[in-house]
Amino acid sequence: MNFFEITFSPTGGTKKAADILTHALAEQVLEVDLCDRTADFSGFALNSDDIALIAIPSYGGRVPQTAMDRLGAISGNNARAVLVCVYGNRAYDDTLAELMDASRKAGFRPIAAVAALAEHSIARKVAAGRPDAEDEKRLREMAVQIREKIASEGASAPQVPGKVPEKPGHTMPGMAPDASSACVKCGLCAEKCPVGAIDPVTMNPDNKKCISCMRCVSICPVGAKKLGRVFTSVGGVALGVLCANRKECELFL
Repeated sequence: MNFFEITFSPTGGTKKAADILTHALAEQVLEVDLCDRTADFSGFALNSDDIALIAIPSYGGRVPQTAMDRLGAISGNNARAVLVCVYGNRAYDDTLAELMDASRKAGFRPIAAVAALAEHSIARKVAAGRPDAEDEKRLREMAVQIREKIASEGASAPQVPGKVPEKPGHTMPGMAPDASSACVKCGLCAEKCPVGAIDPVTMNPDNKKCISCMRCVSICPVGAKKLGRVFTSVGGVALGVLCANRKECELFL
């Protein structure tokens, strides 16, 4: 039996939450990065006795379409799966329900689901520092319960909130970060963009390809990738109000 950690984590928050759970569940882990646009996920297959932790961020209460497509290319072959959605303290809406459906279509058997918190990928002051020490403690406690279910050969699917949306996910318009005059043309953002949406010469995005994942903003060494001032000022304040009350991690078995 192998334990796989399958993640889509453009800004690192989802990976951080996933790692806490994974390290509490298994000693040896094989990692699959759904952000790697060069990978051939259609050639990747698990065995029925394997276990996978599948972690994705919630984008507007949905599974990012890119993550869904790449997960769908993997052959789960009836491997058990622990599903994790990570959100920035607003709401995860239909994310877990959609991830449940997508993982089943890929051939996985979901046996547990977790909603975890991480710093908001756009308004970074929202849920700043999360997952924090309190989150880590809670996630480790959840891992004990998940481990017990795995050991008992439990295969029942968890009941998660939300519903499976009828229409595929979409990218919010006007959310593609541009390169400011501070850009040094190092090319890191173009190289690491999960969907290849950044011109390697100008470092500006293709608005039709950009999925607003904010990886370019988070990894730019000189802070040159930015959203427009209207969103960062008005949108950031609005999100701050919506996300004012601290939400906690949840487990579904």
